[in-house]
Amino acid sequence: MKKLYLLFTAFISYQAMAQVPEDALRYSWYPQNGSARMLAIGGAMGSLGGDISATFVNPAGIGFFKTSELSFSPSFLLNRNNSTYRGTETNNKKNSFMLSPTGFIFGTGKGNNSKYSSAFSLAFTQKASFNNEVKFGALNNFSSFSEQFAEEFAKSGLSIDAVLNTNSRLPFTVAPALNTFLIDTVRVNGAIQVRGASENILDAGQALMQNYSKNTSGGLYELGLGAAINDNEHWLFGASVGIPIVSYKSRTILTEKDTSSNTMNGFSSATYTDNFNTTGAGINLKIGAIYRPVEYVRLGLSVETPSYMILSDERTTSVSTNLETASGAAESFSETSTRYTNGQPGQSDYSQTSPWRAIASASYVFRETENVKRQKGFITADVEYVNHKGSRFGSGNSEENTGEIRSYYKSLNDIVKQEYKGTFNFRAGGELKFNTIMTRLGLAYYGNPYADENLKANMFLLSGGLGYRNKGFFADLTYVHNMSKDAVFPYRLEDRANTFATIENTRGTIAATIGVKF
Repeated sequence: MKKLYLLFTAFISYQAMAQVPEDALRYSWYPQNGSARMLAIGGAMGSLGGDISATFVNPAGIGFFKTSELSFSPSFLLNRNNSTYRGTETNNKKNSFMLSPTGFIFGTGKGNNSKYSSAFSLAFTQKASFNNEVKFGALNNFSSFSEQFAEEFAKSGLSIDAVLNTNSRLPFTVAPALNTFLIDTVRVNGAIQVRGASENILDAGQALMQNYSKNTSGGLYELGLGAAINDNEHWLFGASVGIPIVSYKSRTILTEKDTSSNTMNGFSSATYTDNFNTTGAGINLKIGAIYRPVEYVRLGLSVETPSYMILSDERTTSVSTNLETASGAAESFSETSTRYTNGQPGQSDYSQTSPWRAIASASYVFRETENVKRQKGFITADVEYVNHKGSRFGSGNSEENTGEIRSYYKSLNDIVKQEYKGTFNFRAGGELKFNTIMTRLGLAYYGNPYADENLKANMFLLSGGLGYRNKGFFADLTYVHNMSKDAVFPYRLEDRANTFATIENTRGTIAATIGVKF
């Protein structure tokens, strides 16, 4: 596995290609978003229906509409991260806004002497928010991030001149690292080796002070157009076309400092900065059905095809070093990747296919009648399967689909298949209705997408909310408490076990929905 990962890194800087296995998980592992009503019941919408959120979950659910509806759902996120890296904890916060399903549903009602009705929806939502900041730092006497660049250069088979020319094949990592002497070639016992400037400190048994920060913004959005047909309240069938829209931006900063008192070991400090931006759009299809064997039971099944997306990345990096000569004098160097990319950010156009997912669901509605005013509540639950290892990358430009680029994407896809696995997610909730007021509770659990048992990741959500319905107007307010765990690798190496941070994220979501029926 580790060798496969480093085979992949041999291609990672070529022609601005910057996709990494973590990109696959970004568009598949996130909690279900929806209206305030849906969030309050844990996100379980597979068989319940009657909500605009069904457009993005099980479009058969919009078939319960007999009239039209217009709704708007904003939310506010309160992020708190607790990071543990090599035994040291770091805390930080970042808050942001998010848009939940907002749009219009048109219900046709039953025609004269007809048992059928139909409904259509047009909605826009933010499926995932990337607004976050992760920070951690600790003493490390085990490895240095400069070693990743040294390994990449050593395995590239390229000369220093080939790397440092203006058409460098490694413009984002090795080239600026070489030009600032963060890495260099040295002769050891008559053999030439590539080493990081900070390795002398590690060899002497000293530690580096490492700090990592990653600030991300943007989101995964989707425009959905759905339609459903209701066969006499017995069978409901629906389908929706989704247009996912990607906007992702990150700024990653890695720093290392010498903690020893030796001022002649060749290294004082180094900083690596990576600015990355992804935009694009795609298409997917959702199909679903809801079956009511008796009036108070609803059974749902839906499938979402993989989203096929055309994406574009822009990337710039920089390296700055503060080194020490044999006499103890200080020398500083800095370099940016734009020197090797014609003064412009490096760009890569490619395709990405997200995993498919399926949802099986059941609901029990208390005192269900055709007159919804007489209903007293419900309980509902979803079981969802997401094939995280099914993400795939490919070249977005057939003219650039050379053998080397095909090898790059094959290596990346092989790593995705090995790094991740399919998981089951569980969501459940319920509602009690008191005339015009409703109370709701819910919970959800999202399983670990990593195949490596040493990487622990999951999400657990608790939610509750209130709703108001009267004379065609409705308003809902919900709070969701999300507790999740994940793993972040500041860098990866081949010749030893990789060090990573464990991230415990606590996210509070305050969501509201207002709307009218007409």
